[in-house]
Amino acid sequence: MNQKIRWGIIGLGKIAHKFVQDLLLVEDALLCAVASRNLEKATEFQGKYKALKAYGSYEELFEDEEIQIVYIATPHHSHAELTIRALESGKSVLCEKPIALNKVQSQKMIDASRKNNQFFMEAFWSRFNPSITEVIEKVNAGEIGKVKYINADFSFYVEEQPGRMFDLNLAGGALLDMGVYPVFLSYALLGVPNKIQAISIKHSSGVDYQTAMMLTYDSAIAALFTSFASQSNMIATISGEKGRFNLNPVWHETSSYSYFKNNSNKEHKSEKPLTGFGFYYEILECHKCIKNEAIESRLWSHQNSLELISIIDEIRAQIDLKYPGE
Repeated sequence: MNQKIRWGIIGLGKIAHKFVQDLLLVEDALLCAVASRNLEKATEFQGKYKALKAYGSYEELFEDEEIQIVYIATPHHSHAELTIRALESGKSVLCEKPIALNKVQSQKMIDASRKNNQFFMEAFWSRFNPSITEVIEKVNAGEIGKVKYINADFSFYVEEQPGRMFDLNLAGGALLDMGVYPVFLSYALLGVPNKIQAISIKHSSGVDYQTAMMLTYDSAIAALFTSFASQSNMIATISGEKGRFNLNPVWHETSSYSYFKNNSNKEHKSEKPLTGFGFYYEILECHKCIKNEAIESRLWSHQNSLELISIIDEIRAQIDLKYPGE
C-alpha cells in the first residue's frame, strides 16, 4: 500500500471547505492538520473533516514535521509571505490563485521553491479540469485549425458589503478574483499576447468593479471580461478556421464541452462528469509531482505562473489598479 501524502491546510474559508471535501476523495491523501489564526475556527474545521490536528497559528503548522504539503487558501495579499515561509520550513506548497499580487512577489516564491528543493504550484485548478485539458489538447492538435478568436468572461453579481471582494487592502476586485480565469484560458491556448488593452470601472473602494480586456496575437484576438456587477452566461468560445469549441457553463469548472465542425451549427457534445467539485484533479497532479520528486508541474509550471501574472500586471497598470504595500 502506498504511503499517504500528508496535507496541511491554511486559511479555512469557503474555498478551503470545497478543497478538503475533494481531498478526502483522493485515496492516497491524508488530512493531517488545519490552521487558522482563530483556534476555535480551526478546531471546528478539524471536527467537520476529521483532520488529525488543529492549530491556532500558521507557524505551528509550518513547524509540524509530519506535514509534507501545505494548501494555502488565504486572501491574495498574503500568498507570497506564507508560501515562502512554508517552503523554507521544508514543505511543498499548493497556493491558491492568483499566485501573488505581482510578478516580483511570484519570482520570490519560485526562487524559494528552487532554493529549498520543494514542490510549488499555483492552484490553477481549471488547468487540470478534464474538459478544459481535452479541449487544449484538441486545439494544439489542430482540430479547429489556427485559433482566430477567443471569447471568455467570468462575471457574477456580488452584493455590496464589507468583505474581501471590496477591500483594496486585501487585493479585492474582479480582476484578481475572477478575471484571471479568462486571461488563463487565452494564455493556455495562445501564450503571451503581443498587445494588451484594458479598461475598467472602479468601485468607490478603489478595486476594479468591471474590467474588459483585449489581448492581441499575431493572427488572433481574445476578448475577455470580468465583473461582480452582474451575471454573465459564463461560456467560453474558442473559434478557429475549421470550427469552434464551447466550454459549457460554468466554463472554468465545466463538466462538458461542445464541438462545432467545419463552421457548422451542428453540436457535438462531450460530457466529462467531475469528481467532487473539480479540485480533485489538481490534487492528483500535486501527488504525482511529489512522488516523482519534481518541484514544479509540467502542465502548470513556474514559468506559466510567471507569464500569467505578468499579463495581469500589465492589465493592472492600464487600469491604474495598485494595492497597498506593493
